[in-house]
Amino acid sequence: MSRMDALQRLGDERKAWRKSHPRGFAADQGTLSDNTVDLYHWKCIVPAKAGIEELFMWSYNACGELLLQSIDAHGCTWRLTLRATDWEDGYFPVTLQFSRGCPSEPPKCKFPADFFHPNVYQTGCVYLSFFNKDSGWRPAISVKQILVGIQDLLDEPNPAHPVHNEAYHLFIQDPVEYKKRIRQQAKQYPPPMQNSRNI
Repeated sequence: MSRMDALQRLGDERKAWRKSHPRGFAADQGTLSDNTVDLYHWKCIVPAKAGIEELFMWSYNACGELLLQSIDAHGCTWRLTLRATDWEDGYFPVTLQFSRGCPSEPPKCKFPADFFHPNVYQTGCVYLSFFNKDSGWRPAISVKQILVGIQDLLDEPNPAHPVHNEAYHLFIQDPVEYKKRIRQQAKQYPPPMQNSRNI
């Protein structure tokens, strides 16, 4: 791919993102020293998966389970119990660094250094199967798909490809401590200001 092909694709991605993106996510491009937009460098926010907060009022029981109860029009009672995600309320900064080989080559994706997750290196680089240009990457994968894939990975680590030893061992051997660490980490990344233009 040529530099112009990469810039065209990234410009198209920027337009598509501004037109429509998932709620709670943010993505802005960096700026170069001459104050022009750097389409190769994206600064993003990936929120923890939301529950059904827009649809229902709820309460939590002592086990952290979400409880909903209702009686439908036929007089039948139903009850729904959902567990809250341990990443809840976190809005996590992620950078995407695209190369001039875009879209044939995947971007480098990075959380802050020392991010605690089985599939995130201690440098912050994310291991996600579709970032592997030899087996999983497809040029049609969009920025939206990348960020949603990262959101999914937060709550659903891939134990077949651990890259952070401590996080992996806690995830497998001590899930209670793992969840405690995840909840502590989520508190370090509160929601951005509501007037952010992409959220």
